[in-house]
Amino acid sequence: MKTIVFITSILCLASSTLTYAAQDNTKLVKAAMPELMAIYKDLHQTPELSSVEFNTAKKLAKTARELGFEVTEKVGGTGVVAVLKNGKGPTVLIRADMDALPVKEQTGLAFASKVTTTTEEGQQAHVMHACAHDTHMSSWVGAAKLLSENKANWSGTLVMILQPAEERGRGAKDMIADGLYKRFPKPDYALAFHNSASLKAGVIGYTPGYTFANVDSVNILVKGVGGHGAYPHATKDPIVLGARIVGALQTLVSRELDPQDPAVVTVGSFQSGTKHNIISDQALLLLTVRSYSDETRQTLLDGIARIAKGEGIAMGLPEKLLPVVTVKDEFTPATYNEPEFTKKMASLFVTELGKDRVIEVPAVMAGEDFGRYYRADTSIKSMIFWVGGVPHDKWQSAQETGEGLPSLHSPFWAPDAEKVIATATQAMNSAVLTILAK
Repeated sequence: MKTIVFITSILCLASSTLTYAAQDNTKLVKAAMPELMAIYKDLHQTPELSSVEFNTAKKLAKTARELGFEVTEKVGGTGVVAVLKNGKGPTVLIRADMDALPVKEQTGLAFASKVTTTTEEGQQAHVMHACAHDTHMSSWVGAAKLLSENKANWSGTLVMILQPAEERGRGAKDMIADGLYKRFPKPDYALAFHNSASLKAGVIGYTPGYTFANVDSVNILVKGVGGHGAYPHATKDPIVLGARIVGALQTLVSRELDPQDPAVVTVGSFQSGTKHNIISDQALLLLTVRSYSDETRQTLLDGIARIAKGEGIAMGLPEKLLPVVTVKDEFTPATYNEPEFTKKMASLFVTELGKDRVIEVPAVMAGEDFGRYYRADTSIKSMIFWVGGVPHDKWQSAQETGEGLPSLHSPFWAPDAEKVIATATQAMNSAVLTILAK
């Protein structure tokens, strides 16, 4: 990797010119990598599911204390808040998520997870960092280490948080509800990254504006009158009604929304019946509903309720048997990158890493609860970016052959952790040093 020495980099933030402290980030990150990779491998082998990240939080809280941070544990459950005050200036929040997934690892890594546990639903499951939050936490430590050792070149307050339960969409909400912005310095800037299974390792992807979607989980309980399959006229078949609802739901996006307004209504599960010749008395549809704006989200949710009820009426069901629509309390709001701030950070990353390693990418319909930190106070300049994790040889092979690559949440997802962690650490370090430059 080419060594880059910065004398000054000028970036206008909040109508003021900030100078970037002279240092060799590449060299500093390289020196820290053996320690960060050891942390990564330990985290990878000891994953914990959402809201039970007890050992993970304890280990990293200890590390933050050793780096000189004032650390508070058990914020919003297992969340950790580490604060480093270093004179006057803005406050920057850096977030990493801690939770793993109930997935059996099949990467073949020498340090693969062998952990098993009982899920919230009471099921026995293997546990894996299949979304690579272990790279997020390792980079979090990397940024904390470099910034704590370089206090002479910045002034302000650093608030570094370890968030639980991102995979459940509730960790950010719980930390904010537990007084994140009241008990601790409220940020002027918020930063996070997510590893990417679609970008070459070490490449940063950014999206001004909406970058992740609103995500709702919706249940539709379809009622009916059961009976013998040989006498359908004596029943009200919930499977037929459910099928009508599934078909009608497709018109919400195709006929009720502006074609340039992205949205998704997917029926991921249709459950009913137990035997060939029995017409059940109910069916259950499980939906994922995704959008960007709050207005579009409400249009979709209202439309689902209207269609379910209307199809029930059309089938001749009485009021007490009309479908019941429940929006689960697992809403993840859309994540919005403040456009001006995002473009300026991207420009900084280009200067830091080179233009071939920083690209603008389209928004995605996946969910990420990092958006809650901005929604809780929209005066915050907020940005989450991608750091590619696809190993270069596998990336090249996929380009040449067209073969698919493991996705996030795949049991085969094994990012080039060293490149992810080094890139993210360097990007976070340079961002904070620029924002908080003396």
